[in-house]
Amino acid sequence: MSSIPPVPPAAPPPPPPGDPYGAPSAMPGSPIAPGTVPNYLVWAIVATVLSICLCCIVGTIPGIVAIVFAAKVNTLLGQGDLAGAQRASNTAKVWCWVTTGLCIVGLLWTVYSMTVGGGMEMYRQIFEQIQAGG
Repeated sequence: MSSIPPVPPAAPPPPPPGDPYGAPSAMPGSPIAPGTVPNYLVWAIVATVLSICLCCIVGTIPGIVAIVFAAKVNTLLGQGDLAGAQRASNTAKVWCWVTTGLCIVGLLWTVYSMTVGGGMEMYRQIFEQIQAGG
């Protein structure tokens, strides 16, 4: 038998300088995880659909703009453009708030027209005309 000890396994390479925990640093242009910047896509879609139901085209246009900017967030993250993704996220958030505000105005207008504005009386007259004519 030989008295030579076995060769120990190779040690892992040291972490790159500047990162004490050995986490890989993102290179410029490399993809970034999609969860790092919120995209507000669900909020944009829900607010747009509600705006169609409550306040017609006035709230739909900013809702579509919010959807477009929200969809850009993940694309920009995939391209490694963190600053661009954050700008698109902030813009989508602003347009989501605008659309939500218009939805609230549309809801208040609908409630007003149905109660104080005589909307229910108008609907009753329309139904009476339909029943009398048909």
